[in-house]
Amino acid sequence: MARAVTRKASAQLRRVADDEPIAAPKPADDRPPGRVDSPIDGYLRSLWDRYVDERSGEVANYIPELAKVDPDRFGICIATTEGRVYEVGDCGVEFTIQSISKPFTYGMALEDRGRDAVLAKIGVEPTGDAFNSISLAPDSGRPLNPMINAGAIAAASLVAGHSPEDRLHRVMGVYSLCAGRQLTLNEEVYASERDTGHRNRAIGHMLRNFGILEGDPEPDLNLYFQQCSINVTCRDLSVMAATLANGGVNPINGERALGAEYVQNMLSVMTTCGMYDFAGEWLYSVGMPAKSGVGGGVIAVLPGQLGIGVFSPRLDPRGNTVRGVKVCRDISRDFSLHFLRAPRASRSAIRAQYNVADVSSKRMRVERERKTLDAQGRRARIYELQGDLAFSSVEVVIERLIGASNALDYAIVDLKRVSAIEEAAAGILVDLFVNFNVAGKVVIFANVQGHSQFMRMLESRMMTPDLQSRLLTFGDLDPAIEWCENEILARNRSGTESSEALPLAEHSFCRGLSAEEIAVLEPLLAHKTYAPGHFIVHKGEVADAIYLLVRGAVSVVVDLPSGQLKRLSTISPGMAFGELAALERAVRTADVRADTASECFVLPADTFDDLGDSHPAIKLKLQHNLMRNLGLIVSRLNQEIATLAG
Repeated sequence: MARAVTRKASAQLRRVADDEPIAAPKPADDRPPGRVDSPIDGYLRSLWDRYVDERSGEVANYIPELAKVDPDRFGICIATTEGRVYEVGDCGVEFTIQSISKPFTYGMALEDRGRDAVLAKIGVEPTGDAFNSISLAPDSGRPLNPMINAGAIAAASLVAGHSPEDRLHRVMGVYSLCAGRQLTLNEEVYASERDTGHRNRAIGHMLRNFGILEGDPEPDLNLYFQQCSINVTCRDLSVMAATLANGGVNPINGERALGAEYVQNMLSVMTTCGMYDFAGEWLYSVGMPAKSGVGGGVIAVLPGQLGIGVFSPRLDPRGNTVRGVKVCRDISRDFSLHFLRAPRASRSAIRAQYNVADVSSKRMRVERERKTLDAQGRRARIYELQGDLAFSSVEVVIERLIGASNALDYAIVDLKRVSAIEEAAAGILVDLFVNFNVAGKVVIFANVQGHSQFMRMLESRMMTPDLQSRLLTFGDLDPAIEWCENEILARNRSGTESSEALPLAEHSFCRGLSAEEIAVLEPLLAHKTYAPGHFIVHKGEVADAIYLLVRGAVSVVVDLPSGQLKRLSTISPGMAFGELAALERAVRTADVRADTASECFVLPADTFDDLGDSHPAIKLKLQHNLMRNLGLIVSRLNQEIATLAG
């Protein structure tokens, strides 16, 4: 798949095991933070570069005004049903819509007259003939489909209105609703079409002869010439296509332009007849309902997902834009957009999103750290993805990340519930990683196991040592969140990591104790040290002590049936553990293991009880601190539950 960045170099990913100690974060580079470029914009730029030097084909010259267009104009635009627009090149240059108007007028005819009345006058069979062929059913004179000129003239005759002005106003109104802006009529092109449209005029009289047109054909011919002469831009075309993809509702402003029940009929004839005698090859290689015009435009529609507009005036012998056909073919191939490609059932790609201020890791933090994370944790955001990731689903993901990028330093993309990542989607995610890092930000991938193709693509794109050092992948979401927390704390100098033990007086268990009371308490405590990996507490033993951690890190762990250990929480210096079970003399329900070299003050449960007789004021303060700390933990858990439930 073509991408904005194509240079490749081998690199090894840094994979972080679930039980690997989290290293101190590397300081970010000094690039100024800014909005991240979209990988889709980068892809379109590379696609534009690929074909900008394509000079084959000729502009339409059978209509004098069309021959005056600059043949080298070139624009590509994609609009999604979510209302986002990606564009490159000459997307704001106006040109006339020409035959791309045909499906929209056909839709109006269906709305105004109903299917039965329209089918009585216009068929839906492909002809395999050129756009201006005289393809009429021999028995009835009915045009074979509404995409050839004969059928389009018949469709124009069915647009409702009390006068020619009313009918033109209706056409202009619907086209403008589809485009999301007020369109205008190109009077010069209209006059040129009217004065040179002898073949179309002959078709009109043949239709009148068979009773397909009722009365003088000139008003209907004039409306057809006018609809073909409406000015549009490449951006307009993409939005009009996206309106069809969105069931007739403009995805930019939410206004309904066409009835949903008729859009499927419009897309059906676009699929089989929209590219005339190229329709079969188009359906085979591109696989999207489409319509071209001799003004140099082409639209393609992927129902429910997006619309494509391309503008390039040089035409092939069939009257289709040369660059436009190639661009649509590449987009369809690169993003796997062929509408007959059977996708697996999909849901919204983003299952949940939240930030580190609202949902924390299993690393329990002291109050100072927690305040920092509450204040700065919104700079790190988690995106849990799900289902099959294809172009349309991953586009929503990257736009969500890019939209939040100004307020982010770190984005965690969790792939745990992703069942498959298509190659096109994988490429977009890789480009997102690169673009985030160019902007001085970090994308972290969690639960990457099982997505080997994506991993290989990541490896191949690590072009510089800096990118290699910034690429972090985790086997689980929790250590990824913890890494971000450590990064934020390090930046704000709020971490508790220190080679020195925390003084007992600064421990949260001793909050509010005077120096004299500390002097009373300290001799009652046993001072113990533990080597990394040492089990301090064992599951199943009777709890008989409260542990006050003053250095290092310890984790509460349980055995899994697989024989592996699962971390339930990690305790930081300044926090206590084992207190609830000790107060109740209950059985320990989990093991506690030293992750690093650690130190604890240990208060026997019996000694704590005896304080009630010897120093009731001290015991009261200690009980208050225990309740306060537990209250903070419960409050934090409630907040996280509410966030995840929402």
